Amino acid sequence: MVKLPPPVWAILYLIAAAAASSLHAWKTGIDLTFVPAGVLAISMGVATMAWALLLFWREGTEINPTSAQNKKLVARGPFRLTRNPMYLGLTLVSLGIAFCVGSFPMFAVPPLVFATANFIHIPFEEEKMRRQFGAAYDEYVRRVPRWL
Repeated sequence: MVKLPPPVWAILYLIAAAAASSLHAWKTGIDLTFVPAGVLAISMGVATMAWALLLFWREGTEINPTSAQNKKLVARGPFRLTRNPMYLGLTLVSLGIAFCVGSFPMFAVPPLVFATANFIHIPFEEEKMRRQFGAAYDEYVRRVPRWL
């Protein structure tokens, strides 16, 4: 599962949720559509991911989480607040899409994106970072939470 990056998993989850949404009306009695919250979440998610990606690019380190190694431990910018701003941003984008669409199955996507990142990708990346950066990474982990 690590070979497929979380954005690919998010797209697959969104496609499955869209298919489930189209196959059944999923009437809950409550209108789950809240476009302003959706647009806000998508905007925050895209901004967070873009900031983190730009910082990785500027630092000259690897963006691909399955790369053999990272050139640098990035601990500034959004990485001062969360160790995983790209995954946080992706989760926010999927939540925003759920609010914009308002279909019950779409609200399963953000927890699935979170779980895939938190239980599959992040442990893999943390182990790689720990092997590569040792005590510096351990100190970073003590200072900065995994999510928020």
